[in-house]
Amino acid sequence: MNAIRPLPEILINQIAAGEVVERPASVVKELVENALDAGATRVDIDLEEGGVRLIRIRDNGGGIAPEQLALAVSRHATSKIASLDDLESVATLGFRGEALPSIASVSRFTLASRRADDEHGAALQIEGGKLGEVAPRAHAPGTTVEVRELFYNVPARRKFLRAERTELGHIEEWLRSLALARPDVELRVSHNGKPSRRYKPGDLYSDTRLGETLGEDFARQALRVDHSAAGLRLHGWIAQPQYSRASSDQQYLYVNGRSVRDRSVSHAVKMAYGDVLYHGRQPAYVLFLELDPTRVDVNVHPAKHEVRFRDSRLIHDFVYRTLKDALAETRAGLDPSTMGQQQHPADATPQSSLSASYGGGYVLGRAPGSAGGGNGDWQARQSPLGLQVAEAPSAYAALYSSPAAGTVQSLAEGGPALPPTSGDSGVPPLGYAVAQLHGIYILAENAEGLIVVDMHAAHERIGYERLKNAHDGIGLHAQPLLVPMTLAVGERDADTAEREAETLAALGFEITRSGPGSLHVRSIPALLANAEPEGLLRDVLTDLREHGQSRRIATARDELLSTMACHGAVRANRRLTIPEMNALLRDMETTERSGQCNHGRPTWARFSLAEIDRWFLRGR
Repeated sequence: MNAIRPLPEILINQIAAGEVVERPASVVKELVENALDAGATRVDIDLEEGGVRLIRIRDNGGGIAPEQLALAVSRHATSKIASLDDLESVATLGFRGEALPSIASVSRFTLASRRADDEHGAALQIEGGKLGEVAPRAHAPGTTVEVRELFYNVPARRKFLRAERTELGHIEEWLRSLALARPDVELRVSHNGKPSRRYKPGDLYSDTRLGETLGEDFARQALRVDHSAAGLRLHGWIAQPQYSRASSDQQYLYVNGRSVRDRSVSHAVKMAYGDVLYHGRQPAYVLFLELDPTRVDVNVHPAKHEVRFRDSRLIHDFVYRTLKDALAETRAGLDPSTMGQQQHPADATPQSSLSASYGGGYVLGRAPGSAGGGNGDWQARQSPLGLQVAEAPSAYAALYSSPAAGTVQSLAEGGPALPPTSGDSGVPPLGYAVAQLHGIYILAENAEGLIVVDMHAAHERIGYERLKNAHDGIGLHAQPLLVPMTLAVGERDADTAEREAETLAALGFEITRSGPGSLHVRSIPALLANAEPEGLLRDVLTDLREHGQSRRIATARDELLSTMACHGAVRANRRLTIPEMNALLRDMETTERSGQCNHGRPTWARFSLAEIDRWFLRGR
């Protein structure tokens, strides 16, 4: 057996590099984060061959004193923490002091810097972890880090690098994530000597940075969220359900400004979208979670990709309820271009600004950048014809907004009539019905142009939401089993069942532990008596163990209510009268999540008059 001996310093750094430096994008991340921690407002990133041949990061931050250059590239040397208390409340992006020595041990490395008050700068060269001498060098205030020939001395690691385009793609994706988090910083990127991307500094809430990072489609479909409670704040954007993705490529989460992945928060977001997303689709979002640094541990992953919350159950519930309430306001007729006009986060009150914006009645949609808004605030745009288009919705209102009592039945309830109203003197968001197309679609005219509604999908959502609200008022009843069921489970699940007995009882399960790995089930949720209670209970226990709560019962209940609503919805080819169509439109405007049916498909579409004009080349 070989004798125990200390490892050489270079080998220690190379081992650390295996944890910190996965590919060129990892190097860019560590170096740019150091620049931001140094107060930089502009960062230039020069790359060659996808970052494998060259990564050069230049910033205008505070700089490093010449006598501290060698210390900066030694292990566990940092200016960001000095005690355990600092570590437990760290607010900087970097803090371990491992990045520079790890990167320098697997590359040809140069560090040059100058503080604003120094007469000249200084530079230090390192080759494969071997330090050179600090020498004077002309340098602008700030720091430049140059990394050449990454993994040149670790050929086994270099073989695992991908093609130039792939490695560049990873760098661009991380920079996109950074650009969303730090819109105040200017980022300039060049590749192989050619400028490739520039993010200009500005305000994230101006939507400019949002559009240039994730595209104009996302910016148009994004709903602004800003909610504070229990010492937590969640703000940013969530995409409307119709803007869904095949993958999770547009899901960005930041905790106190740090880009992270967190299973608990991802699960909460998925739950919030569960009732409105089409099968297999992924939501898109950019969310910033802010909390006291002492309530989150950022020191759980070598590359700082993950965090651990001290109150993970509270945070999961906070994220879920905030987004669920926001998505509930995606009523048909509301235009996402008007939804972003909330108060700036600096002026936010402890409530959801998205919800607050709907408190004053309907908000008519309008084209982005157009003036005006609110009920009745619109202009006819078909001036070349010389027709008074603005008179048409008023005429429909006079004809159909106030039918005689009892003549219009609620399609969702089939009971006593409630005459549809438009609220103020303006036109409601979905306008007034003018026709039915092929017994499937309702055509309506509003202040902006044409509205097309899938009547079965819309009616299905209306009925579904009413069934849910009615059942929520009753609560979940437990149905005792004639013969109690004994269920064999793992010891961890048995521990969870014993610990969460009150939670399970609230869900309709009466359970006692009968052994190290067995449970005695005396009652199950009454509404789901015909479902498979054994599999459902196992899933609930898994959720409680991993996420602190479970929506399995509610999801199973909702699936049953959704089926009931589907069977009760108006069918295709049923001819509706104009008053019936208008009754359906008014119900859509007041029903939560009415923009999508129970299966996540859209229930309506809007075509502005300007868009229709383009169909016929009007004005050209």
